[in-house]
Amino acid sequence: MKLKKPVLLILLCFAIISSCKNKEQAEVETSVKEVVIDIKSEKQLVENAMKAYKDAIQNLTTEGTFELFTPDAIVFEQGKVEGTYKDYIDHHLGPELGHFKSFTFSDYEINITVNLPYAYTTENYLYTIVIKGDEAKGTQERTIENKGVATSILEKINGEWKIIHTHTSFKKLKQ
Repeated sequence: MKLKKPVLLILLCFAIISSCKNKEQAEVETSVKEVVIDIKSEKQLVENAMKAYKDAIQNLTTEGTFELFTPDAIVFEQGKVEGTYKDYIDHHLGPELGHFKSFTFSDYEINITVNLPYAYTTENYLYTIVIKGDEAKGTQERTIENKGVATSILEKINGEWKIIHTHTSFKKLKQ
């Protein structure tokens, strides 16, 4: 009888410890939630962001575009580092838009790859810029037509796709 009480006590301890471990394991298993990502939907959201930028440029404005980029997003154009998006707007694209009569994209195609939290885009397009004439400077209105390509990296931040890197280049069409 003396041997039975310690054996029963040890078995009881093992049962309690085992029960606690099973409970911990069950809690861990129930706390892991499956996240389902709809890649098609994410691609559409990325495309919407890129379209919003393209549409702003076609409307000759930068209004609403700063929200599409992170503050430290880097812009490259035609082999040159333009700096942050703000630098690019302040020193390059912003002033240029004031000289344009129109800026239109055509034959636009976009390819999007989503690999959360990042997305990668490649855009191919033709663009036509009509530059205003300036009587005071003795310049006439002129039209530029080029083939362009752009690659961009976006990051999903707080549920929104933001451009963190973009690089554009073009080649002149034979005229």
